[in-house]
Amino acid sequence: MTYEEKIEKLFARTPSFQQVGAAAYKPGLDTMVEFAALLGHPERGLRCIHIAGTNGKGSVSSFLAAALSCGAGSCAGGVTSGSGQRIGLYTSPHLTDFRERIKVVSEDGFEMIPREAVEEFLDTYDGFIEHRRPSFFEITTAMAFWYFAAAGVDLAVIECGLGGRLDSTNIINPLVSVVTNIGLEHTSYLGDTLQKIAFEKAGIIKPGRPVVIGEINYSTRPVFEQAAAERDCEIVFAPERPCGLTTDGLDLPGDYQQQNIATVATALDIIETHYGISADNSRLKRAAALTGLHGRWEKLSSKPDIICDIGHNAHGLRRVFDQLREVVHNYRHVYIIFGVVSDKDVDAIAPMMIKPDEHVSYILTQPSTKRAMPVEQLAEKLACCGITGTITSTVAEAITLAKKEAAAEDLIFTGGSNFTVSDLILSRARI
Repeated sequence: MTYEEKIEKLFARTPSFQQVGAAAYKPGLDTMVEFAALLGHPERGLRCIHIAGTNGKGSVSSFLAAALSCGAGSCAGGVTSGSGQRIGLYTSPHLTDFRERIKVVSEDGFEMIPREAVEEFLDTYDGFIEHRRPSFFEITTAMAFWYFAAAGVDLAVIECGLGGRLDSTNIINPLVSVVTNIGLEHTSYLGDTLQKIAFEKAGIIKPGRPVVIGEINYSTRPVFEQAAAERDCEIVFAPERPCGLTTDGLDLPGDYQQQNIATVATALDIIETHYGISADNSRLKRAAALTGLHGRWEKLSSKPDIICDIGHNAHGLRRVFDQLREVVHNYRHVYIIFGVVSDKDVDAIAPMMIKPDEHVSYILTQPSTKRAMPVEQLAEKLACCGITGTITSTVAEAITLAKKEAAAEDLIFTGGSNFTVSDLILSRARI
């Protein structure tokens, strides 16, 4: 089979959460531990940083990988290995290419896992996959550990998938654990209160290893403090530490990055203090370029400005719409292309959306995934909250319509889902 056929087979026999949602969720670590044992436990030889949280995991992971992948003499203190630190970066979901999930970030930028390595892994462990039926995320996590060990990375930044305690990535013993923030999402799996969700995220905290919490929330703080006390480890709340970094000049420019960058600054300080591993904070400004991260208040083109963001739950979309409100006055008109997947709580999202008026209009759509909320259903739900707009059947149709109507001094914003942004990026030929 070709590489494309093998990837199609992988998606067909082990559907991902990205594709089918709840049907792909598989809590528990037994299969993951068995898979890791078959591989020779490559994760045990990796020095890792583990990232959990409701939002911001991808940005924080990419910031950390960028700052830590500095060249010899360019890090603070000049402490590096060889000609620079090679950082494994495991994130999810991908937007346009499966290999986005597994990268090696170095002084000069990033490389995705080669197609040949993906094929080798799938061929070698096809029997185990067929017999034990690991989930899609278990397969990709095992592949990441296997590849990072083979590539000899100096550090690996590992982003949790769903939750933390029972997440497939939670077989590692990281140098530092990071929890970015807590919001109400995936309540069917993680619990229906912030405290219950915090308990699941706190599951990545390991005995004797420091943990950084990216926000202070007085309903969740006791959960993290208790977990840290039980595991006899240092706990640091990033907002209580001086940061000294701003979002000025970042190529990940969303306003919400200020909290993420403060979390990163604290984590880097802990990493250097505890382990003598230095970083170059100047590389944070090029984190997107150095790591290949997309979809975080990303400007794709100008005249009109076309910006996208993958914020996809109430916790994240509140910040996205707050930033949209700040920039509306900079444009003659703002077109918002909006589409979500079927499990999103539109009733919770709608109240924070900008009401349409003579300066703001919506183009409602649905992304090209089986999980998409039908645009007619989305329109009906939003109409109950005073949000109305033009209905389109695809993101490509939506962007074509917006481009036809927009003037050079307008803004076209696309968001609501990873999939909506993915469709936009794949349709860039139309931009």
